[in-house]
Amino acid sequence: MSSKGKKREQLTLEFADNALLAALGGSQHRNFVHIEKSLNVRVDMRGNLVSIEGEPEARERAATVLRSLYARAESGESVGTAEIDAEIRFASHAAEMRIARDFGQPSIKTAASRVIRARSPAQAAYLDLMRTHPLVFGIGPAGTGKTYLAAAYGAHLLYERKVERLVLSRPAMEAGERLGFLPGDLKEKIDPYLRPLYDALFDTIGDKATRMMETGVIEVAPLAFMRGRTLANAFVILDEAQNCTSAQMKMFLTRLGEDSRMVVTGDVSQSDLPGGQAEGLNEALAILSGIEGVAAAQFSDRDVVRHPLVGRIVRAYDNRSRGEVLPARYRKDSE
Repeated sequence: MSSKGKKREQLTLEFADNALLAALGGSQHRNFVHIEKSLNVRVDMRGNLVSIEGEPEARERAATVLRSLYARAESGESVGTAEIDAEIRFASHAAEMRIARDFGQPSIKTAASRVIRARSPAQAAYLDLMRTHPLVFGIGPAGTGKTYLAAAYGAHLLYERKVERLVLSRPAMEAGERLGFLPGDLKEKIDPYLRPLYDALFDTIGDKATRMMETGVIEVAPLAFMRGRTLANAFVILDEAQNCTSAQMKMFLTRLGEDSRMVVTGDVSQSDLPGGQAEGLNEALAILSGIEGVAAAQFSDRDVVRHPLVGRIVRAYDNRSRGEVLPARYRKDSE
């Protein structure tokens, strides 16, 4: 696969496999259309050639995206909107490409047939930190993949037999609601709080997650259950850490045992503690800053990998928290 040449505002790429290229374009070339709309270019395919028209910078980004997507297709991966958006994020952050390209090929295997990729430079850096540090904080808004990637990396370590257990925990804190006394036994009472962790596990591991939980290889438990334990030879995740008090955070961090690694994820802007202050998480970040073996990955609204609207919602709330003025019809003093 190589660049064939330029004609004024046009860049032409040549690919080796005509059939694979056609499959990459998708039904009615919908994948190429998505690239066109996202990067403001025009993409045309003839045989094994793809021509790209547009501004020089946009053309180069589109070419980078197409080459990366073709490499994915060559390795047997399916390519859809999510994969296209991921490659567009990488191509749009040239300064971070050195880190991002470390994850350009499938490298995080969570099961024999499951591969997880980073979908933004920030996610790639996050994976890199988890590889190189025993304690990593993943901080940022909802939808950036903090918990999902932590669970995926833990599953990867299990698959590679580098740890013996995967332990996932979170505070049993109600998100601004009063749920009252839940019916059922202890497991039935706490399961609603832990559901996001279950979802991440089943998505990254598949049906094997159930058997692994039954045998104790994977443990999902409320934060309160961690007191008094030492977690050795394990990958340990604390989710929703913005709801931890200072005492809870210290308790959890000191559970780290021999040959174990730990990831703490949270969004300091969404604490359900009294006063809305993520006291335990903020204090830990401040106290442990600069300590050897500790690293923090910071995510922003541009790293949101859910529905595109989620990123705009996060941005709007951030603007409001910085004191930017709302339209008159939403101001309380206009009522």
